[in-house]
Order: sequence, then structure tokens, then C-alpha cells
Amino acid sequence: MTVAPVRAAGGGASCRTAAAMLPRMTDAPVAPIARRFRGYLPVVVDVETGGFDCERHALLEIAAVVIRMDAAGDLHPEPAVSTHVEPFPGAVLDPKALEITGIDPGHPLRGAIAERAALDHVFAPVRQALHASGCQRAILVGHNAAFDLGFLNAAVRRSGHKRNPFHPFSCFDTVTLGGLAYGQTVLARAVQAAGFDWDASEAHSAVYDAERTAALFCAVVNRWHALEEGAARTAADADPPRHDDSAAALS
Repeated sequence: MTVAPVRAAGGGASCRTAAAMLPRMTDAPVAPIARRFRGYLPVVVDVETGGFDCERHALLEIAAVVIRMDAAGDLHPEPAVSTHVEPFPGAVLDPKALEITGIDPGHPLRGAIAERAALDHVFAPVRQALHASGCQRAILVGHNAAFDLGFLNAAVRRSGHKRNPFHPFSCFDTVTLGGLAYGQTVLARAVQAAGFDWDASEAHSAVYDAERTAALFCAVVNRWHALEEGAARTAADADPPRHDDSAAALS
């Protein structure tokens, strides 16, 4: 979600026991991406909403992009999965937020579904990716990630969903990563600094923002990976293997 430079997280994750917060193990072999992020699978999430308060304002659209790793250790985004969401009963819709997103919650062709069905739709491919990669749990990646995670957690609580694959409070924020790698914290500017196009007419769509955020996240992590490999090669060149000449000296 990128409707404003600053986002409030709204409601935080509900209190849970330490055991409930532990990553869930799978039976699949551990893939390199699981080792790269300590057993967590990065999944980019973007939400479009009816305001800034995740407890009062409606979740209107959600998109998720699973991140995969290739054999060389570089990250790539999978195709986005998304859906429009019906406002929950009693939800507040801020006209200013709707003006920014361009969403008409009552449009007959919007194809919105209830929050519980929307979560099922988004969570299913995430759980499949967890099993395939051997990762233990998904970790949300977002631009101002606390905002997206707050609305996700609020929808989970309202719907009583018991199979949320995401960690309840840990996340990767591309505001921080974009500032570190490119000196840019606004999504559009960070995406362009990373070498990607930005179409302002497509912004504030959950799918577009999730796809651009995924591209940015992959670019930052891949850039770090390349720097690590370059540093390793430099160190190897500076310290060539030493040969044991003791046998020759004794001959």
C-alpha cells in the first residue's frame, strides 16, 4: 500500500504463546532459499484499504507474490495472486482513501469475495510454496510493511482463520532496504533507482504495487549477493593457496 509517505500499523499482532509463534516444520527437503532466510519464505504482500486503521477500515484488495531462488542463488518473483475483498460488516470507508485507490466497493463487476475466502485464496499458494521449498513459515515483505501486516492480521482475527502461514510480527520492509541500497524510500523512486519502470497510472493497485515491491526486494537482495561473491573472489585472489615446500627442502 502506497497511499501516503507514512503509514500507521493500526492494530498489532495479538498476544500469542511462544509455542504458537515458532515456525512450523515441513517434511520437504530444505531448499537454498530456506537456508538464506533462516527457514522463512519471503512473500510480498500489498493491500488496498478503506483507510489507515486496520480495525475500523475495510480491507478492499490484497495481492501476494511468492519469492523463489534459482540455482545461482538469485531471487525472482513468482506471478502474483490477488483478489478484491468485500468490506467486513460495520467497516468504515474513508472517501479520501477511496479517491486515492480509485476503488468503488459497490461496483457490480468488482468480483469481491468475503475476507475469509480472500485469505484462503491468497494463503493456498503460499502454503504450497512453503512445502515445496522446505521453509517453515512465510515472512511478509512490504513497502511500509507494518501497514500491510496490520491489515492482514486484523482480517485473520476477524475471520477466525487458523491457518495463517505468515509470521505474526516479523517482516522485511523495502522502505529500509530501498534507503540502504539506493538512497530512496518512496516506492516509485526506489523502483526506478533499481532500474525498473514505474507506471503512475497503475499505482495503488494491489497487484501492481506488489509486483513492483517484489522486483525491488529481489534487486536489493541480489545486489547484496553479488557483492558477497565479489568480496569472496577478491579475498581468494589476495590470499592464494600456499604450497608446502618442506619436502622439497629435505630432498
